[in-house]
Amino acid sequence: MRIDAHFHLWDLDRHEHAWTRESPVLHRTYRPADLRPALAAAGVERAVLVQTVPEPWETPELLALAEEEEFIGAVVGWSDLSAPALATAVDRLRALPGGRFLTGLRHNVQDEPGTTWFARPEVRGGLRALGAAGLAYDLLVRPDQLTAAVALARALPEVRFVLDHAGNPVVGPRPAPEWTAAMRALGELPHVAVKFSGLLTRTGGADPVTALAPYLATLLDTLGPRRVLFGSDWPVCRLTAEYATVLAVTETLLAPLAPAERAAVLGTNAATWYAVIA
Repeated sequence: MRIDAHFHLWDLDRHEHAWTRESPVLHRTYRPADLRPALAAAGVERAVLVQTVPEPWETPELLALAEEEEFIGAVVGWSDLSAPALATAVDRLRALPGGRFLTGLRHNVQDEPGTTWFARPEVRGGLRALGAAGLAYDLLVRPDQLTAAVALARALPEVRFVLDHAGNPVVGPRPAPEWTAAMRALGELPHVAVKFSGLLTRTGGADPVTALAPYLATLLDTLGPRRVLFGSDWPVCRLTAEYATVLAVTETLLAPLAPAERAAVLGTNAATWYAVIA
């Protein structure tokens, strides 16, 4: 089946999401019904719902949505990785309605100052507990934090890591050498996958197929088609393009691959890395 490895939902009637205020496109409520028609038209059967704010109320609400909505196949939530009782927090989340959909955690490291957050002993302790619980960890970083993310992944081979948005590179005529080196380093770590997601919003109005071709080529060359996951980043993608366009660009870029490799990027890999519930 086709699986979207990265999308979001939020309800501004229940909770304010301050980060959306600067954009009229994003500063509105997005519910499952808003995405369902686009998924059906695209033949996408399941999708991975990813947290957006580091607040304790969000993940229980996302899990409850997963319990109610058939197309949500997994949830990447949030919990304080630096808390000494992370394992207990994970158990509590799993005991909630929809808790069986919890597949991993994420923290908005891109909003943390500097590049040392991953080096904090309490954070690494939390990640070890996460790995022991069988959950994945999504890496959401700025380009200047990529080196630290690589070091973290090297240090914790027992944790399943997924790099969001290919590390948020600055999209230019060609990939920066530093970004390419980081992808090559991650390619050497079999417990790391990368999402080809969230990049259309970084193309600056250029033709997205032309702009993103060298980036996807680098990912496929360094990690291989079994460790690259398609993600729409809906509704954030709507800053630039609607869902159908994001998928069409990805399909065009994947056209040279063998059918089984295309199927892997567009679904099989997400099912494996996130244990998506069919």
